[in-house]
Amino acid sequence: MTAKNSAAPLPKISADDVQQQISTFWISSVDWFGAHWLQIAIALAIGTTIALALLWLRGLGPRLAGRSHTGKGWSAVFGRAIERTSTFFIIMVAAQLVAGYADPPVIVATTINFLFTLAAVFQAATWARELILGAIEHRTRAENYSGEALMNAMGLIRLLVTIVVFAIALVVVLDNLGVNVTGLVAGLGVGGIAIGLAAQGIFADLFAALAIIFDRPFRRGDSITYDSSSGTVEEIGLKSTRIRGVNGEQRIISNRNLLDKEIVNNTQRDRRRTKLAIGVAYETSRDLLDRLPQILKEEVERNDQVFVRAGFVSFGASSIDFELEFESTTADYQTAYDARHAVGLAIYRRFDAEGIAIPYPTQTTFTAAPDGKLIMPYPEVQAVHEVASASRDRNDP
Repeated sequence: MTAKNSAAPLPKISADDVQQQISTFWISSVDWFGAHWLQIAIALAIGTTIALALLWLRGLGPRLAGRSHTGKGWSAVFGRAIERTSTFFIIMVAAQLVAGYADPPVIVATTINFLFTLAAVFQAATWARELILGAIEHRTRAENYSGEALMNAMGLIRLLVTIVVFAIALVVVLDNLGVNVTGLVAGLGVGGIAIGLAAQGIFADLFAALAIIFDRPFRRGDSITYDSSSGTVEEIGLKSTRIRGVNGEQRIISNRNLLDKEIVNNTQRDRRRTKLAIGVAYETSRDLLDRLPQILKEEVERNDQVFVRAGFVSFGASSIDFELEFESTTADYQTAYDARHAVGLAIYRRFDAEGIAIPYPTQTTFTAAPDGKLIMPYPEVQAVHEVASASRDRNDP
């Protein structure tokens, strides 16, 4: 038995069919022109005016871009995007706007609608691509970012943005044509997941670099502290950031790992705070202890620093402990370092003048006899005298 195909064979297109369709299109067009010649003339005039207006607006793009002195400002970004408006898109916009007024045949209206959709989708993709890339370049070429290694990655970023934007545009066009794009979207999704898993480390560092640029937790030249390390940011690259340590060493850390840490931007400080622990002897009078915070405040302000607080902290093993906090007037580390030195010595001199002693750590050891009586670490005075008297008696003739 011969199996029959379930699907019907496709009809053959003959030359006579093509000629008949062309003849039908021509006859309908002639009839439409004869019945609506006035509307067609008005529509052509309106379409021409709209096209000329859009061409004039496109001409504003270069002039808008020229307003930016650096060529990387927002005016330049929008100007270049407007300049990328295609002539085909302008023509199709004009045709779409006047198609309803001229009441064209169905086949003409369908053709105009299809071409307009095609032009509009890909023009929107072009504008989106220019705006995204322009925004990235604007950030990377801003102050304290110029010349960084990330600028060398603009080729890769440009390729990725182009692929993503035009892939979305292609899917939109196919969907408007009635094509079932479910399988295509699923395939693109699976492919994107596979590429993402294969290069997840690179993409993670790349997006971290973009996050640093747009969020700006720090810039090149900033002094930062992360974990227990400190240094100055030298370069923000595609994958890593290079930091010059305080001892002259260069530290290289991936952008992703750096953003996962708590970062202290010392450059954004407006002041620096210093804490000093001060211990005084237990023999210090109660009046001096009461006056001690005021004494510390006077010495801080005498050295042109900002007093914050001072007071009792705890009873130490060999001293009564106080704590002093004060701030420098600038964020410069060397200025705060010198201020700590000056305030510390001033407090030392003031303690000498006030008779306040800073005790050494001391420890006393007591020894007990079997009966529980304390044994002094030195001989009794009477016993010393008796030993000395006996020694003199033996030496006398």
